[in-house]
Amino acid sequence: MWDRMTKGMAACIGAVMGLWCALPAGVQTLAAFMAADYATGLVCAWRGVSHKSEGGTLSSKAGFDGLLRKGMMALVVLIAWQLDRAMNANALHNAAVCFYIANEGISILENTALLGVPWPKRLRDALDVLGERGESE
Repeated sequence: MWDRMTKGMAACIGAVMGLWCALPAGVQTLAAFMAADYATGLVCAWRGVSHKSEGGTLSSKAGFDGLLRKGMMALVVLIAWQLDRAMNANALHNAAVCFYIANEGISILENTALLGVPWPKRLRDALDVLGERGESE
């Protein structure tokens, strides 16, 4: 029985790694940023400092919303990739990937700042300005 389970797990890991290695580097980077953002968001909620839920604590609704948002980002990248294939280009999906990497990077910076990770004052001020603009628009 253990032999079959081991072989099954090895096959699953091999399939996932095969798919992962077939992805373009930008998409791999985006996936890593998405995972890091989700992880830092979970830590913020666990510590009770999250801005995504009432009381700043863990919330299944906030977690599901985050996963749903990331799924929609992946859908936009997929659609852009398909459009690029239809036009024999690389511009749309690269633009989408770069935008979402920047977006996730900002979110990671915000989450780590909430957790007390020190950041240069100029970067904190820039994040504050971006947050104020987002609230006013």
